[in-house]
Amino acid sequence: MKQKITFVLSLLFGLMFINAGLNKFLNYMPAPKDMPEKMQKMGAAFMEISWLMPLTGIAEIIGGILFIIPKTRALGAVVIFPVMIGVLLANYFAMPSGLPIALALLAINLWVIYENRRKYLPMIR
Repeated sequence: MKQKITFVLSLLFGLMFINAGLNKFLNYMPAPKDMPEKMQKMGAAFMEISWLMPLTGIAEIIGGILFIIPKTRALGAVVIFPVMIGVLLANYFAMPSGLPIALALLAINLWVIYENRRKYLPMIR
């Protein structure tokens, strides 16, 4: 049962990040019209740094794919983690209404990191 729950959560988590990453290149999801001004300014600032959005998009796509595959899930969780922190901070400071979703995604990411903690030990020894 635990494996099924892990797979479903990992699949949904990974697909969300793949979708977000692809959107950075293809722009198929328009920004909400009621987006707070702080978030609009933050988005504009990110767009000024021409390499930042493609880098984030690539990290989201690769991390999302790795997160879905059970054998590479531990690596995917580490790749996605810095992006997840950025999502959390952006929601905390600019759009608090998105914070519950960001916290739920962070919890999934941290759970996967915790479940795979033995795989990370060789890196810190």
